[in-house]
Amino acid sequence: MAVDHLDTRILRLLLEQPRTSVREYARILGVARGTLQARLDRLERDGVITGSAPTLSPAALGHPVLAFVHIEVTQGHLADVADELAGVPEIVEAHSITGGGDLLARVAARDAEHLEDVVQQLNRLPGVVRTRTEVALRERVPHRLLPLVESIGRAAAADRK
Repeated sequence: MAVDHLDTRILRLLLEQPRTSVREYARILGVARGTLQARLDRLERDGVITGSAPTLSPAALGHPVLAFVHIEVTQGHLADVADELAGVPEIVEAHSITGGGDLLARVAARDAEHLEDVVQQLNRLPGVVRTRTEVALRERVPHRLLPLVESIGRAAAADRK
């Protein structure tokens, strides 16, 4: 989907001021409310905007240990194992990957012992061959999309010229 300069301005506002009303966004951007709403609807329909839920902190919820678990899966069982991962509440995200494993899961745990229990649970899943766990020590670059949106906006503005 092509994102133009106005789209990137809208996305930037959504990221910087997520609790602002559509009417206020339209005023800030200098566009009609209907235009803004149509753009938002299209961005949602095209999968650019994927949600509007608040960002939660697992650490503040009592799960300060963050680990990345590489999971090697028996050939032909990737979908089955992925379905099982969805049933483990401590897995907050999982992706199919290339390289040293088949899946990469981000796990939030209460402490080291809890993390070990979660990893052992993963190792017992049918189709899991082995796991390798890496514990995050400190977040160096928090999850962010604004720099990417700004880069896309600059490219879109340059294309307009």
